[in-house]
Amino acid sequence: MKMFMAAVCVVCLGLLIARQISHGKEVVIATMAPEGVLHVTHAQDNGRQDVADRNNTARQSAEQFQREIKLDYLLALPEAYESQDSWPLVLFLHGAGERGSDLNQVKVHGPPKLIESGKRFSFILVSPQCPRTIKDHNGNQRRGWWEPLALTALLDEVVAKHNVDKNRIYVTGLSMGGFGTWALAAHTPHRFAAIAPICGGGDPQTCVRIAGIPAWVFHGDQDTVVPLERSQAMVDGLQSAGNEARFTTYEGVGHDSWTETYANPELYEWLLSHSLDSRE
Repeated sequence: MKMFMAAVCVVCLGLLIARQISHGKEVVIATMAPEGVLHVTHAQDNGRQDVADRNNTARQSAEQFQREIKLDYLLALPEAYESQDSWPLVLFLHGAGERGSDLNQVKVHGPPKLIESGKRFSFILVSPQCPRTIKDHNGNQRRGWWEPLALTALLDEVVAKHNVDKNRIYVTGLSMGGFGTWALAAHTPHRFAAIAPICGGGDPQTCVRIAGIPAWVFHGDQDTVVPLERSQAMVDGLQSAGNEARFTTYEGVGHDSWTETYANPELYEWLLSHSLDSRE
């Protein structure tokens, strides 16, 4: 399996935002745009009548800005990669301790660690690194966190450049990456054939959006960093939505429930057994 350490992904997120002003109120509507560039259209009640209804109750003016997002990531291709037209892809999201600008940190846990020790996988592995800090929409610095829009753009980039089977894309992550797994699945539920969040959590109200995605969830019952209840709430939400999620709890295990999970060959067999084209 080939590992590329210094792969740098510079991507632009596609998003079209329109603010419509009516009776002194603003309504923000966001949809993904296909061209891969972040376009934001602002509406200002400035007297311009670029777009107005007959009753003159709404006005919009078209404006634009573009934002660039940079992500460093590890890319591991299977052996004999050129021998077939498409391969499954697994996106791995690390935890908070591996944030930064040194890709060697991403190799500390999970599938990247296994590859460094000689493990071979029959899928493309993409392991991005979350920056230690990022700027919010006001330009203020805050701690880095997995952003679904950025991860979506990264996957778009990788799929466009490599032999990826679009029906067999999976996401897994630990701790902060577990939270990222839940959030990304809810953001683009149509993309993932299966998910495997480890010692994470999310918003149970999003479970209805991911009810169709096979999920295998892992957590240690003695976890004091992210309580077991965070995963339990998501599993309960999925099951209430009709999803027969698998839930593995490790007795006597604290926060590190990922070492045993990623060392288990059954996890990868289970992931690869699922495909979008076989989903009912």
